[in-house]
Amino acid sequence: MSTFDPVIHYNLAHFETSASRLDQCPPDTGAEVAFAGRSNAGKSSAINALTAQTALARTSKTPGRTQLINFFRLNIEGLRLVDLPGYGYAKVPVAMKLHWQRHLDAYLQHRECLQGVVLVMDIRHPMKEFDEMMVHWCSSTGVPLHVLLTKEDKLKRGPAKSTMLQIQKQLKERLGDKVSVQTFSALKKSGVDQLRQRINSWLLPDLKEMQPDEVELIPPKAD
Repeated sequence: MSTFDPVIHYNLAHFETSASRLDQCPPDTGAEVAFAGRSNAGKSSAINALTAQTALARTSKTPGRTQLINFFRLNIEGLRLVDLPGYGYAKVPVAMKLHWQRHLDAYLQHRECLQGVVLVMDIRHPMKEFDEMMVHWCSSTGVPLHVLLTKEDKLKRGPAKSTMLQIQKQLKERLGDKVSVQTFSALKKSGVDQLRQRINSWLLPDLKEMQPDEVELIPPKAD
């Protein structure tokens, strides 16, 4: 008897919708993984590297332009990647920042299909205020956290590894086996396979118990 093993083809990810409030999000079914990070941490570049696409998530030299929760469909029905608004350096009114924070908190607190959070940090400047906020939220809710230390190409191998081990030790003491940490470079495409494996572990376990005719594969979009 063969075992059905669905495969996520990240290169087939495509934009589904944007939302500024929880009630504008897609139905709270299936499973999704959310990417969070400060505005200049390289979150959009990481999503583009993950999906082997150049412009799935917008990148900009003006940090903070992503003001909405953006949803991307994967090739298996019901599976999504989510790009959360960036924080930290956005030159926007205080009222807008408070709006982002309120609705981001609502999403994180109430989105039942959320299987894990990928927290993107610049390896040269880890654990800033926003990062601490996300770690605290994951600690209080039990949602698994994967820390992506981006821009490792900006450091030599020794300092990069030292920073990773330091962050890993610090967060393991707070989150136990609910946290994992890796280094990553969107420029050199290093760490992409490790990131895909972590996301697969969150999105695929339930699907592997299903029969082939119960899983709907989304055909690639026509050019």
